[in-house]
Amino acid sequence: MVSLDSSKVAASLSEIEKKTLRALEAGKGKPEEIAKRAAMPIDSVRRALQWLKEKQLIELREHSERGMKLTAAGKSSLGKGLPEKMFIEALAELGGKGLMEAVRQKSQLNTPEFNVAMGLAKKNAWVSIHKTEKGVQIELTGLEKPLLEGKYELEKALKAVEEGKEIGEKERKELLRRGLAEEITAVKRTAKLNQNGEEAVRQIAGIKKRSYNVYGEVPRIFIGKRQPYVQFLNQVREKLVSLGFKEMKERLIVQEFYNFDVLFQPQNHPARDWSDTYQLKRPRFGKLPDKRIVAKIKAAHENGAGTGSRGWGYKWSEKIASRLMPNAHGTTADARQLVEGVSVPGKYFVINRCYRPDVPDASHLVEFNQLDGFVVGKEINFRHLLGILREIAVEIGGAEEVKFYPDYYPFTEPSVQLSAKHPKLGWIELAGAGIFRPEMTEPLGIKERAIAWGLGIDRLAAFKLGISDIRYLFAQDLNWLRKSKMVRVG
Repeated sequence: MVSLDSSKVAASLSEIEKKTLRALEAGKGKPEEIAKRAAMPIDSVRRALQWLKEKQLIELREHSERGMKLTAAGKSSLGKGLPEKMFIEALAELGGKGLMEAVRQKSQLNTPEFNVAMGLAKKNAWVSIHKTEKGVQIELTGLEKPLLEGKYELEKALKAVEEGKEIGEKERKELLRRGLAEEITAVKRTAKLNQNGEEAVRQIAGIKKRSYNVYGEVPRIFIGKRQPYVQFLNQVREKLVSLGFKEMKERLIVQEFYNFDVLFQPQNHPARDWSDTYQLKRPRFGKLPDKRIVAKIKAAHENGAGTGSRGWGYKWSEKIASRLMPNAHGTTADARQLVEGVSVPGKYFVINRCYRPDVPDASHLVEFNQLDGFVVGKEINFRHLLGILREIAVEIGGAEEVKFYPDYYPFTEPSVQLSAKHPKLGWIELAGAGIFRPEMTEPLGIKERAIAWGLGIDRLAAFKLGISDIRYLFAQDLNWLRKSKMVRVG
């Protein structure tokens, strides 16, 4: 035991600690006994004992004690009476004898309880049973008087268990056998002063005020907050909605019709191969929209549908279009919105979960999020698209350098790639974008121009949150989660 500065320790004690120490001057004791001596609530004593142990002023020992507690059946019997007592009382009220059915009705016992009660009454010779012409007759013998006078040992044992008192071994076994009580193991504590504690007690009398160390270290508190990436996504949503964008519905499983066909991507395109996308095993096919819409998409693929294009010049398959798959990109939401109808002018976006068979690394995942959006209007042009992409990268992601490259997508012309320079990863692709092709919009009755983009928002979050591996966005590193600052977009 380490010797302490008793005057300093005594000056730091709380009132409940002082009272507990004084109560322990009389000798060791259990928390219940100490609470009685100190005239304190038991919870305060338990708390004080733990603090005094940490301050090395007491010895606190624990040991297990076997005890009993009443079961639900035991509590019921304690309240309304044991079945055997109710049986004898009913018989006594009938004048000391009566037919079995009359006793059953008078006692209000159910069949199992009545059978147990009658068996015990017969075993203890409290009753005699006779067969008569009217039926089985039961009669008291006089040996039941201790039971009626409250001297029944099992009844006393029930009350004792409820009060936490000791009972005889015979009664203990009977209560357990009948399921009226069950054994429990309770952890008991005993406290006593050690040498430091004895010295602290002597010091207490001369201390008028408690001292506090306002310079001492305190445990760090980690307040509850949303995961940083979730904060980022929520604020991106709020930002876009505040700018007048309408959020489209996110879907995890779609028909190839929306993932490819509406986007004017031919059915023999290599990107539709199983090695580049996932397909659902069960169910394999989904329902397509109105037949008139399907016919327009079919015509766009086969001959251009009167848009001035020759289309792809192959026989389009409705069966292939109806195959189900997990989202390969968020642009499926754009396709569905165009099919269902858009407002002109109109601005739309979605943050969608996407799936591709890729090799995970610092900038690629098999399962990832994508921010897709499009703006449709009469005066929209390519320069508007470049401005929006730059604004998203710089204002939302916090990127300092951005570049645009020419690119190709089956559903946009012209097409562009947005890249930004990450402090550690260097230049990484953030988004693909362009103007929706007429073969895609005009068959759906949309004559106005529409600019669109699909942005890897996981990568954008890496810029904003200062991380160099997008896998970390989904990590369970408590140290990073606790130390991360609140996210602010824009």
